[in-house]
Amino acid sequence: MTALTLPSPAHARRLIAIVAGGSALALAAALIAQVSGDRGIPPVAATTDISVGGIQVDVVGKNPEDAREQGWKEAEVKAWKKVGGPDLPQAQIESMVSAVLIQQERVGPRRYVATLGVVFDRKRAGALLGAAGEQAHSAPMLTLPVLISGGTETMYEVRSPWQRAWAEFQSGASAIDYVRPVGAGGDSLQLTYGQTGRRSRAWWNNILDAYGASDIIVPIAKLERQWPGGPVKGTFTARFGPDSTFLSQFTMTARDDSTVPQMLAMAVQRFDQIYSQALADGRLRPDPTLGHENIQISPQVQALINAAQAQEAAAAAVPEGQTVETEPGATPSAAPPAAAQVNSYDIEFVTPNAAAVDSSLAFVRSAPGVRSAATSSVAIGGISVMRVAFAGDGDALVATLRSRGFQVSQSGGVIVIRR
Repeated sequence: MTALTLPSPAHARRLIAIVAGGSALALAAALIAQVSGDRGIPPVAATTDISVGGIQVDVVGKNPEDAREQGWKEAEVKAWKKVGGPDLPQAQIESMVSAVLIQQERVGPRRYVATLGVVFDRKRAGALLGAAGEQAHSAPMLTLPVLISGGTETMYEVRSPWQRAWAEFQSGASAIDYVRPVGAGGDSLQLTYGQTGRRSRAWWNNILDAYGASDIIVPIAKLERQWPGGPVKGTFTARFGPDSTFLSQFTMTARDDSTVPQMLAMAVQRFDQIYSQALADGRLRPDPTLGHENIQISPQVQALINAAQAQEAAAAAVPEGQTVETEPGATPSAAPPAAAQVNSYDIEFVTPNAAAVDSSLAFVRSAPGVRSAATSSVAIGGISVMRVAFAGDGDALVATLRSRGFQVSQSGGVIVIRR
């Protein structure tokens, strides 16, 4: 019979330390890998120039350079006709072109085959095309393009053709003010598909403040490949707002994978028409609950806030220099002290979920003497930070928070609360 020897306590402790250290290193490596890497597609600068894409040319020239030049001239004429311009000589059309975009090209010894985009200067071409007058514009809308493909939902976690289609969309002439994140760095952690399912207004307020937006739009593209190398069916759904309100849905089909980028570019233009029409109809408006002053809280928390405000109002109602009448035998109270100076403090608090952010903010805001409280850093599943303006010193704030039922500790000038 074989005897087994149990490890000594010291050896067991070393083994546990090694396993814990390896787990910590693996977690750190996973976080670094999720933030770093080849991510992000900078959006093109918005301009009001007239952009026409998808112009196909197939020309022959004396040499590669001559073939390309002839192809560009042909694309300019085709683009001018596509926007409904009057008949003009090619030289006059070329004088109104500000840029030629190469979407795809193949150059041979004497042949040029390409798909091009042509941009016309609106100042020079607008009079001939009938320049549009002033139009209403939407509030800044944070754009969150969701791609569903192969059973996986992605947004800014990795580079995708759907993100590229939105980044390359020229939105200068649109009625929608698109706020398009690059998708690099922290964007890949903050803006994921899972965030579109959140309903917390406090959470969305922090996200919108970080990107300078008023509301969100969520264009969803679902790609289904019929068979390898075969057609690709796209189902596109337009949603907006923190409640993921449905606007419209349409489908498109690409011949194969090579034509998917063109299909996605056409889908982006279709989305722009949908959102612009919704804006004109009055359906695309910033959610009124998306405001720090409009955050919805539970009735119980609201009752606590009202009670605290009533106490402050009663204390403030006593005129300066007047004492409050008391029962016989009781010590009369002195006149209320002068208004305390308002100071700012950083408070760390545990936030296992989004609801913990809302409830902690509400309880702190209801504390007497607190003038304002807003999150400066949110970490769901970790420790978040709020910035609090309080009429009094730090010791008074700690005592006030303890009276609200918090466990309070201080470390290096930072206040930490737990429930």
